[in-house]
Amino acid sequence: MFNSPKLSLCDILGEDYLNKIVEANEALGVMDAENGRKIASEKVDFYPEEKQRKNDELLSRVGKGVISPFKNDVDGAATDAFSHALSKDSAPITGICNFRVGEDGRLYLIGKSEHYHTPLGHKFNGYRLIDNARSLGILNATHNNTRGYVTRLCETRLVQSANGIDWEDVEATKKVLASREPKVLNRVINLETGSLAVEAGVKMMLARFYKLSPEFPTPKYSGKTPVFFVIADRTGAKEGNYHGTTVLTQTFRGLWPEFCDFADKGNLYKVVPVMINDLDDFRAKMEKYNSGSYKTAGFIHEIILMNYGGIRLTKEFLRGAYEICEKYDTPTMADEIQSCMWYKGMFLFRLYGLNPDFAIIGKGFPGGEYPASKIITTAEMDSLNQFGALVTNGQEELASLAYLITMSFMRANGDEVTKIGERFEEGLRRIHERHPDVVLKVEGLGLLAALHFTSVKAAADFAAKMKEKCIDASAQTYKVNCPPALLMKPPVISSEATIDYILDVIESIID
Repeated sequence: MFNSPKLSLCDILGEDYLNKIVEANEALGVMDAENGRKIASEKVDFYPEEKQRKNDELLSRVGKGVISPFKNDVDGAATDAFSHALSKDSAPITGICNFRVGEDGRLYLIGKSEHYHTPLGHKFNGYRLIDNARSLGILNATHNNTRGYVTRLCETRLVQSANGIDWEDVEATKKVLASREPKVLNRVINLETGSLAVEAGVKMMLARFYKLSPEFPTPKYSGKTPVFFVIADRTGAKEGNYHGTTVLTQTFRGLWPEFCDFADKGNLYKVVPVMINDLDDFRAKMEKYNSGSYKTAGFIHEIILMNYGGIRLTKEFLRGAYEICEKYDTPTMADEIQSCMWYKGMFLFRLYGLNPDFAIIGKGFPGGEYPASKIITTAEMDSLNQFGALVTNGQEELASLAYLITMSFMRANGDEVTKIGERFEEGLRRIHERHPDVVLKVEGLGLLAALHFTSVKAAADFAAKMKEKCIDASAQTYKVNCPPALLMKPPVISSEATIDYILDVIESIID
């Protein structure tokens, strides 16, 4: 069973702050103090036992109709690409825990956590605190110049967690927040999407070569051509990495080839892909591109390449690469949009023993309640003025509260999440051992999983059969040189019964 924190808004945000909310409501004549204090102090059971039992009981109904189909002709007004990808039958009517009721009336198991951003499933009880906060009148909308108390507290909790500091350790927290030493993550920029968070880091890397604004001092590496290192595909081309949808980061993975070629020829910037888990290749290219007119601007990587076959970068490779980067004064960026909140401690880079200059987080932290991504960086890399990474609605208070709720649950359940993840990975590996002619390889780590197949068609056919069984899984078919892979990412609230159910379905499809 999972531990279920029982917390109130006062427990998470502090009584002093909530008292002021209550006082302000009374002063404005919108709520009396007694009612306000009752809402502020209400203990919410985050994941009660009855809901955990419900999560298991509903497994027997997966694939079955629970309501009559919702027939409608509303197809929206999407672009051709989005319209082609739409699956109306499985679009949500509602859901609970690890399940979604589709428009076809059937019950679906969200085997990819609604494309990776609902680690706590649907209608997670802990998020009732967001409803309480809204009833109390805690505002969501703020501005960059009026970052609210909840957002500032969230920033502090993120810095504590990223540095392995207990939330109650006031002295250690003060020391880290005041540090100007390299590799100490103590700056947070609140943004909306992972794409913007990565872009902010890329801009900080570029600021070591180019001025953001004319009045800025001459950058450290002015006159040099910045070279960005990213993860290659298995042929050595750029397609192995994925860091968002801004133009710059799309060029990092081979899109806009003519644009990127002109930038390269004009010595504006250069993108160099490095081979997966090949430290010799990394070392040789780092030496090459730190000579003459070139200077490495940064190494940007995921840890689990969920946009490239779910391949896992090894600890040995990343630790070695980080040592080489430090030798050449090259900033490192751990893009944890995929992996954050799916492992004990919330940050996979901590389990790897890495000290990045930038950590990119999102998706899992707000639990699907709000779009809210962030970049955590160091004093050394804090080089942009406010308008260099501006997003007007990036510091929404209720989005920050969603972070704090998710973090509180994960602090109490890191060991259980590890155990469930190991069960899933071990089960998939046993399937591979029994059927090596069908499942060529198992990739990923814990609940972030990928099965590699013999061909794109085999992976796509398998994904279709999973869909027939009403379990979300996707075939990765949009990159030419990508291993044919089936991707899964069950919610962290998955029980042993849920994991075993998914494994049994996979086995049944193979048989």
